This record gives sequence, structure tokens and C-alpha cells, in this order.
Amino acid sequence: MRVRAAVAVSSVLLFSLSAKGEEAPYKNPDLSPQVRAADLVSRMTLDEKVLQMQSTSPAIPRLGVPGYNWWGEALHGVANGHATVFPQAIGLGATFDPDLIHRVADVISTEARAKFHEAIRNGVPPRQGILPTDIALTFWSPNINIFRDPRWGRGQETYGEDPYLSGRLGVAFVKGMQGDDPRYLKTVATPKHYAVHSGPETQRHTFDARVSDYDLNNTYLPAFRAAVTEGKAESVMCVYNSVAGVPGCASADLLQKTLRQDWGFNGYVVSDCGAVDDIFRTHKYTKTMGEAAVAAVKAGTDLSCGTEYETLPAEVKAGRISEADINRALERDFVARFRLGMFDPVERVPYASIPITENDSAAHRKLALEAENKAIVLLKNDKNVLPLAANVKTIAVLGPSADDPSGLLGNYNGISTKQVTPLEGITKQFTKAQVRYSVGAAYTDSTPVPVTSAALSQADGKGAGVKVEYFDNAELKGTPKLTRIESRIHFSDRSADAESKAVIAGNKYSIRWSGTFTPPVSGEYLLAARTHMWNRGGKIHMFIDGKDVGSNSVQGPGAIPGAQPMGRMASRNADAKLSFEAGRAHSIRVELSQDGPEGTTDLNWVPPKAAALAEAAKVVKASDVAVVFVGLNSGLEGEQNPNVNIPGFFGGDRTSIDLPEPQEKLVQTAIATGKPVIVVMTSGSALAVNYAAEHAAAVISAWYGGEETGTAVAQTLAGVNNPAGRLPVTFYKSTDQLPPFTDYAMKGRTYRYFSGEPLYGFGYGLSYAKFEYSGLKTERSASSATVTATVKNSSNRDGDEVVQLYVSGTGQEIRSLKGFERVHLKAGESRVVSFPLKDVPASKITVSVGGGQPVKGVAFVQGSL
Repeated sequence: MRVRAAVAVSSVLLFSLSAKGEEAPYKNPDLSPQVRAADLVSRMTLDEKVLQMQSTSPAIPRLGVPGYNWWGEALHGVANGHATVFPQAIGLGATFDPDLIHRVADVISTEARAKFHEAIRNGVPPRQGILPTDIALTFWSPNINIFRDPRWGRGQETYGEDPYLSGRLGVAFVKGMQGDDPRYLKTVATPKHYAVHSGPETQRHTFDARVSDYDLNNTYLPAFRAAVTEGKAESVMCVYNSVAGVPGCASADLLQKTLRQDWGFNGYVVSDCGAVDDIFRTHKYTKTMGEAAVAAVKAGTDLSCGTEYETLPAEVKAGRISEADINRALERDFVARFRLGMFDPVERVPYASIPITENDSAAHRKLALEAENKAIVLLKNDKNVLPLAANVKTIAVLGPSADDPSGLLGNYNGISTKQVTPLEGITKQFTKAQVRYSVGAAYTDSTPVPVTSAALSQADGKGAGVKVEYFDNAELKGTPKLTRIESRIHFSDRSADAESKAVIAGNKYSIRWSGTFTPPVSGEYLLAARTHMWNRGGKIHMFIDGKDVGSNSVQGPGAIPGAQPMGRMASRNADAKLSFEAGRAHSIRVELSQDGPEGTTDLNWVPPKAAALAEAAKVVKASDVAVVFVGLNSGLEGEQNPNVNIPGFFGGDRTSIDLPEPQEKLVQTAIATGKPVIVVMTSGSALAVNYAAEHAAAVISAWYGGEETGTAVAQTLAGVNNPAGRLPVTFYKSTDQLPPFTDYAMKGRTYRYFSGEPLYGFGYGLSYAKFEYSGLKTERSASSATVTATVKNSSNRDGDEVVQLYVSGTGQEIRSLKGFERVHLKAGESRVVSFPLKDVPASKITVSVGGGQPVKGVAFVQGSL
């Protein structure tokens, strides 16, 4: 998302108005939000109105209207500052648990309210410019686009490839975010991106998605329809791309006919950031920016993430749009602000008393662990190698994501107090075992991983960790304000604790790390001290044995040639390719100078390939079992990223669904030792892990599991957690099985239309328990029906089962999910599960109820009605 400029905002505080003694209707909290919004808008000048229709809205002091930044992100946690980080959305999709999603969203909105009111109490004005703000209550989540192609980098933000699953989870998320108070919204949820949007990322500003009416109404729109009609979403975000030749944010068909007339939507529509600009600049749909703004407002885009609506006063004067059109849009925006209680006394707003102690709390961390435990999908368990025996003596832990805190988080995330890596989780869970770690491989040949803490020590080489000095200036001048030992060279001002936060509070600071670096194997290393900064910029330096081996300056995105004006972080790397001898210690020093907010720094490496593989094999041979963590990270798959162009990846998307070659070799090397190997995938999308599927002892998908990834994975390996997650996407065997990425027709895509043999199918997942199905019954009345079946836990272990109803014969699909329920059954327990079916055709259809699709290897019962 992008914002091109900031509008000056006032420090006027919210909730400063009192209804007592005021005559203006908009100040009367007893009146309806609609009446209040209309009255307030009528008191504004035209220039004031159009500035309020932009995502960074300035204050209007004469009316008591505070400035407000509408941009908030809450995909799997409040995506700013400290917050609980739940599994990425695709992992939440794997839970098949709407009740859990509702509880997760309720926690997210609780933390949002806590942060909002704490900021207000502390007199913090809305932050200006390109950053999401701590004091937003309007959130641009959930992403309920259909993950139609595994190459799409942002597919991780969705609940998967199925419209029914996406709809049920989307409704649960929206309701959890918005709360259940009859008068006030807890927060605003914004389902996005409406509509027909799923890559390629590099073409999103120019692409025209053309689909059949059948695909539009049966695949691309159902989740949005459910979020609006059942979830009562207050807001919807329109897309960058065109749909049937019309830019989404200028489409009266999508925004007026379908959304408002057919579905009864009464909220406001916000553009994706810069999408109104795209109407003119990239789609060439209009001849001027002013015409693009007119087209957007008339179609129903009420709020622009950008500054394009500043052109509207001239368009009103020219007679191309009426002020009534402006009023209509702005009133919708202000209805939301009134429903959020932004102009009412705090004692009237039920959510205003949520304390900041609710943010990132122990109870919320417990829910994050539950969510990741439920998200984990067991895909293979040969000879019941899992759970691991309690008396296992040695465990080899390998792979780039085994000890990468940032690799757990996906994108659009906050930072919790503590991210538990898989290595940490396994070490803590298996206290009687010796856990041996070897990275084995980087993510790709050019994608480094964090330097492990085992390779770093204090300056004397004896104590663990490195010395870190924090300065309250950007030049490392004077005496450091804080000096301490930290385990690795890693910094994020979003996750800074109270001690360091006090030093860096002014956004002009510097940090120096110093210690000893001892390479584990001999060969050539890529050492990379990498920093990412918003706004102004700074410098990064790296010294080995006192020599400056890498330096680079960072400037704000607007000052870097070729940088996208999208609110992206500017990145610079102090990289050095150096040859080292195994076990020989070297002094290391990394210096960061920061001038501006939101900085992060890491020391990463790409170890020598052959030597790293050899060391990994040695570690596996000396162990009883190996757990290999492989996958991707948000630097490889994610939102549009012009800096990514390497084999398998381009611009945020993937060009191949294969596991990157260095990691594939690591898996093969580990398996070649003859020891049992458990492959754990950490990614936001499907991976074609064919070799692992055939040869590994067990295969697990852990997704980007959030702050408690390591704990959940370790509990699953130990059997403390009995996995029951299901795949929300199809795992294909090869990129060759996919239609062209730019083809939006659903033919050949997803389990509903794919006639080939997948590696693992949608809805698939194993358990340590065993379940059986019987007693299928169907009852039909007119166009509806009821399907019931009995599910029994026939094992001696308690566990969850995801009971799924599939229907065939109702349309063009091979089969479609029409119902699901996650149930917990004790050993030997049975339960009757019932599913209602609506809009059943008069013709004969086939129904099946089971633990997945009705295919070989899955327990199910089948019948017809």
C-alpha cells in the first residue's frame, strides 16, 4: 500500500467534546450516527470535505474534529508496535475453526482499543505520513481474496482457496473485530481486496481481470457477500486492478449494483493505496487525475488512501461532480467515526476502558499458542514416527527457519515481546534430550538467514552473547545511555523493551554491537548487516578484526532513485564476502546510525554451501532423529517487491512452487543419512516437496505460525498437541500442473476444478488419533436439505477432527465444500454432526461427510439426495 504525502494534523485529542450544553446535532450522542454525520458534514467547507475523504485526514479545530489516520492493519494481530502475533491468515485458515478466528479477532480488537486509548491518555497525536498508527480503530483486514494460484505472494494473507471456508472465517473475523455492542463499533473491519484480485503482484496496477459470470459469482464474490450480509462489515476496500475493463475503485457495477443494491451494504468503501491514481495513471481509464477522482467518488469509493481527492474542488467548480456527491461519500465516512465513539464522552463508549495491560498479555499469548497448535497440519507420519518417544536422546535441528525469529511472522505483523523459534521450543520441550543445531542451508543462494547465537560470543570469547551499546544520538557520541549483553545482533524499534525504548524514543539514535564471531565451518561466507528504515534514514557499518568490510547509507524511499513511492521501508546492506577457517575467532562490530522512525537491523549470513551441508549431515548422523525446517519468508513471498528477482521468485510472487534448491539439497542430505527425518515447512503457501513426501518419515506444515511457533511445533513433535489442522490450499506436485498465472478462469484451479493428482489435497490432514464415519442420513425439503453423519474416535488418544461436507453435482465444480465443523472427541467417543444445505437443485446430487475430500486414504461416508 502507498501514500504519497502526509497532510498536517493537529494534536486535538479525541473524546474532547461533551454533549452537555451543545446545540449542534453532531455533538449530541443521543442522535443517530447518520443524523450526526449529515449535520457535521453540512458545516464543512468544500476544501475541508475533500481532505476528510483522504486516509490522513487533518483536524478541523473550529468544529472540534481531530486529525485521524484511517490506516490500520490487523491481519493476524495489530500490525504496529508491540502486539500479540497470531499465525498468519493462511495458518488461521488451516484451523478450520470459526470460533477460534472470532476469539483471535476479538483479542486483536481488544489490543487495538487498548493501544488507541493509551495513546490518547498520553496525548499522542495521530502519526503523520506513511505509517500505520497506534491510534487507528479502522483496520484494513481481513484479506478474503481467493488464493487461486500458489504463486501469488500475498496468498499467505488469505484463508485459502475455497470461497465457503473463506466466507465462514471472514464472517467470524469481522464480527470479532467489530464487537457486539448495539450502538458502538469496537473497531472497523475492512474485507479486501474487492474484487477478483490475486496477482501477479508486478501487474496489479495495470491488470484487467476478466472472468465469467459463473466464476465471479461462485468463486470470487461469495466470501465478500458473506462478510457484508452476515458479518455486517462497516467497510470494504476496492482493488488496484480492473475488472472487466473498469478499474475496481471506479466500478459502479461492483460498488453500487452488487455491493450496495444487491447486498445492502451501508458502510464506506476505501481505496487500496494509490488505486484512485491508478485509474488515471496506469489504467488510462481517464484523461486526468481529477476525472479519476470523480469516477471513483461517483462509483462509490468514499475514502482514498492517497491524496487524489484534493483535485475534487476544481471538479465541482467545473460541474463534473456535485457537492451532493461529496457529501454522500463523506457522510458514510463519518458515520463510522461516530459509531466508533470518537466524538462521545468516554464513559458512554464500552470499549474505552480497556487498559493497556491487555496488550500483548499472557492470556493473549496463550491464545496465540492455541491458534498455532490448531493450525499445524500433519501431512505424513510413516510408521507413527510421531509423536517422538519421550526417551529420545539426541535431536538434530536443521534448516534456515529453525532459528529465525522474523521468519515466523509472515507479513502485516506486529512484534510481540518474545518470538519463540523452533530451536528454542524444541530445546525447552525435550529437556532430557541433547538438541544439536546446524543451519545446513540458507533460504536461497542469495537469501541469508540470521547468524546463530552459537557463532557469537563476547569480546573475550568466553561468555555467550555480544555487548550492545545504545546512544541517544545518531553519531555514537558520548557515553552510551544503555549497555548490556544480548544473544544476537538483532534490533527492531517495534519490539524494543522499556530500557532500550527510553534511549531510542527520539528517533535519532545509534547502536553498537561488539563481540566475537566464530564460524562453524571453513569456506566463503556472505556476511550481511542489513537495516530497513522508514522516512529519513541512517547508516550501517560492519567491522571484522577492526577492518570496515561493509558500509552503506540509507535514505527515505522518496530519495532513492527508482524507489517506489509506496510507504515502503528503504533497505541497505553492509555485505561482505569473506573466507573463514572453522573455529577461528574474529572480532566483530556492527554500528547503526538511525535518523527516523521504524528501524530494524540484523546480522545475517549465507554459509558456504558444501561445508554447511557436510556439517548438517554430521550432526544428523550423530543424532537419533532429525527435524529439518525449510520454507520461505516474507522477503521472498509477499506484496509487490521490485527488489526480488532470483530463481523461483519475482517481484513478490513465485515463478516456481518448488522448494528452493539449497533447502531441497538439505532435505535430501539429511534423509541420505538413514536416520528418521521430520520435515517441517514454514511458509505462507504450498510447496512441492515431492522428495520429502516420498522419503521423509514425517511431513508437517507449520505456516508462519506467529510468536509461539516454536512452542507449538515442539508440543506437536512431543504429542502434547495432537494435530488436526487441514490444508486450506491444494499442494500441487509441480508448477507444470498450473494454468498460466494471469488466467483468472477457475478451470484447472484449486481442488474444485483441478482434475490432476495433487501432492496433498485441500482439506487434508492427519492426526495421532483415528476417526471413523457411519450413519449418513439426508433429508430434503423443497430447495433445502439436512445431512447428518456419525463420527467416532476409534483410537485410544483424545483429539480434534475436522468433519467436512462436500457436494458434487450442483454446478461446474468437481466438488465443493459446503459445511465443516471442528470437533473434539475423547478416545472412543462418538458424535452426530449435522449440516444444513441451502439452494439444493432438484436434480440428484452426491454428498460426502468425512475427514477430508472423498478420496483414497480419507475416512468418509457418501450418499445422495
